[in-house]
Amino acid sequence: MDRIPITLEGFNKLKAELDRLKNVDSREVIEAIQEARGHGDLSENAEYDAAKERQGFIEARINELESKMSLFDVIDISKMSGDKITFGATVTLENVDTEERKHYSIVGPDEADITKGRISILSPLARAIVGKKAGDDAIVQAPGGEIEYEIIKVEFLSHKD
Repeated sequence: MDRIPITLEGFNKLKAELDRLKNVDSREVIEAIQEARGHGDLSENAEYDAAKERQGFIEARINELESKMSLFDVIDISKMSGDKITFGATVTLENVDTEERKHYSIVGPDEADITKGRISILSPLARAIVGKKAGDDAIVQAPGGEIEYEIIKVEFLSHKD
C-alpha cells in the first residue's frame, strides 16, 4: 500500500486522538453501556442502543487510525524551505479573473481542512500547483470549469491549530 504524507503536527494530532479514543472515550462508552444495562429491558432501551452505536463508531475510528499509522510518511515541514511548491508549502494564489487572493497550505489527506486553508496534496488544486514557483500560472479543473491562478508567494511555515 502507498505511503500517506502527513505533517508532524497532523501526525501528533491523530496520535492524540487515537490515545483519547482508546483511553478515555472507549472507557466512557463501556460505563454508559453498563449503566444502560442496569435500566432493564434492552430491547426498548434507547440509552443502551445509543451507547452501543457510539461504541461501534469509536472502534471503527480506532481501527482506521491504527491501520493508517504505519502508512504515514511523517514530514516535519519546519525544516523545509525552497521556492518551489511541494508538500508542506503555504502558497498565496490569486484568481486571474476575480483578482481574489487565497492562502493554502498543502498537507496530507487526513489533515486537510479547507476552512483552515489546508488542502490535500491529492486535491486538484494542489496537483495543479506542485512544482511551480511564485510568478507562475496554474490552471485548475474545477466543477464549474477551468480556473486560472497566479502563484503570488511560496513559503514554508509551521502550523499550530
